[in-house]
Amino acid sequence: MPPHLSADRPAAGSPRRGTVDALISQTRQLRGEVDAVRREAPEDGSDPEGRWQRALCDLALHQLRDLDEHLGQLRDGPPAVPAAPGGALLSRVGSAEWNLLTDEASWSAELYRILGRDPAASALTLDELPSLVHEEDRPLLTAMVTDCLVDGKPIDEEFRIVRPGGEVRTVHMMGEPVLDADGSTASMWAVLRDVSALRRTQRTVHETRDSLRRQRAHTERRFAVELQEAVLPPARGSLRLSRRGPGTLDLAVRHLPSSASRPIGGDWYDALELPDGDTLLGIGGLTGHGVTVASGMATLIGALRGMAVAGAEPGPLMGWLNQLLDASVQPALGSAVCCRYRPATRTLSWAQAGHPAPLLYRGGTGCVLAAPDGVLLGATSSAAYGQAEVTLRAGDLLLLHTDGLVPRHGGTTAVQRLLDLAPRLGGARTAQDCVRTVVEEFGESERADDACLLVARVVS
Repeated sequence: MPPHLSADRPAAGSPRRGTVDALISQTRQLRGEVDAVRREAPEDGSDPEGRWQRALCDLALHQLRDLDEHLGQLRDGPPAVPAAPGGALLSRVGSAEWNLLTDEASWSAELYRILGRDPAASALTLDELPSLVHEEDRPLLTAMVTDCLVDGKPIDEEFRIVRPGGEVRTVHMMGEPVLDADGSTASMWAVLRDVSALRRTQRTVHETRDSLRRQRAHTERRFAVELQEAVLPPARGSLRLSRRGPGTLDLAVRHLPSSASRPIGGDWYDALELPDGDTLLGIGGLTGHGVTVASGMATLIGALRGMAVAGAEPGPLMGWLNQLLDASVQPALGSAVCCRYRPATRTLSWAQAGHPAPLLYRGGTGCVLAAPDGVLLGATSSAAYGQAEVTLRAGDLLLLHTDGLVPRHGGTTAVQRLLDLAPRLGGARTAQDCVRTVVEEFGESERADDACLLVARVVS
């Protein structure tokens, strides 16, 4: 093992001066370039991204200043007389050696300054050293020293010290055992560096970055929510259609958002009275979260309405929606149920794409409609979608929902819990009362994702 060196004495075989001068020159040039980038950031703190950029540049400049100072010491060596407090020596690096045979300790002058000790005082032994260390970090120091002296492991850790007066500083310690001629551990040598300012700067960078991330997430969520609200039909009160006569539907919808800390999801619903008097009912969801998914949802609903207005039946309409998602610049997977209700005959034609089938409540009981074939939208470009048809009666209730409506339950369990509400839903007077019943049962819990609910009640 090479002999240990004091941080206050240059090595016998120091690098050539010209080589170190070149490194110093490159370091200072890089400092100038980083400082130029820093000055481009706004100083008034109005731009969160600008604050983050300045904090990151400050951290880089701090590290480059340290590198410049350490290279200068490597080239010139430290001054013969220790610098007075407040002087020009800024290395914040000291060294120490603890002799295990004589129990003596020797510290460099800079180490006394780092630890806030009187240079005239005796250096602390390894047994006394923990008295300077923050109480919470003493077990760490003990473990490091034990591993070094017993197992010969090098030390490379940070811990906090408490200077006289109560000031807490962070110190980075690197050390190793020094062996005697027969291979036994004779002493331990270490270099300690005060990294308090560096760690404070790093915390500033992390805190600014986290603040920027939270602000960006909040802005994106707000934009996604506004886009979703602009596209989806209003969810306040019942959506009574303008048409009167046999088969009139009383509609109510509800969007149940996830917790405020989560990004907005891609669940959607739709209800539209078509030019020929039919009614379009739809519900579904896109995979993913955020603005991109909200934008895709808006595109999907627009295409759904356009094709329904043009007279497309649910089965072929699903096929075209599948092709739309498959050809999108940002491909996504989606599930959906699309229904076309003809009030004159109370006939409901519907198709589904990997989505829970509608639930039909009649006479105080509920059932799941038998689903036609249909895979997730966007899963394959050649998918074919079947179409089913059912005749409704006056008083029937149709419930469409997305996954996640029943928190912590899915699949058949969630469906069964919804079917168990049949007696309560059968006694409701309006579709809005039915929605309120479902929300009271399942909507107040913290939910991991969005959910949508649509209720259609045949009132005549």
